[in-house]
Amino acid sequence: MQVQSYLFFDGRCEEALEFYKKAVGAKVEMLMRNKESPEPPPPGMKAPPEKIMHAAFRIGETQVLASDGMCGGAPKFQGFSLTLDTRDDAEAKRYFGALSEGGQVQMPLTSTFFSANFGMLTDRFGLGWMISVVA
Repeated sequence: MQVQSYLFFDGRCEEALEFYKKAVGAKVEMLMRNKESPEPPPPGMKAPPEKIMHAAFRIGETQVLASDGMCGGAPKFQGFSLTLDTRDDAEAKRYFGALSEGGQVQMPLTSTFFSANFGMLTDRFGLGWMISVVA
C-alpha cells in the first residue's frame, strides 16, 4: 500500500509545476490535458481544454500527483503541509529560499531539538512546506 498526495491547483497547475522544477528540481513524469482525455468530461466539468487534467511529478524519491481541478483560480491547501527533508544546512537554506519566493514564511529556519535546521512556509500557491535537516 502507498499513500500519495494529490494537489488541486485550481487552474494554476502548469505554473506550479514550472515553479517546483526551479525551486526543488521537480521532474514531471506524466502530464495529460483535458483535451487529451479519451472520454468526454463528466457532467458539470467546465475546465478549459488546455488545463491539466492529471500530472505526476517527482521531488527526490517522492511522486506527487496534481491537477487544475475545477479551475476557479484560488487553490486552497489547508490542514496539511508537505515536508522536505534535506541533507545539510546549505540544502535547507536553498530550498527554503526558493519555495518561499512569492510566498510567506511562518517560521524562519532555526535550530530545534529535533533538527539542526527547521522552518515552515507557505509558497505562492498557498501550499504549506516544512523544511528540515535530517541528521
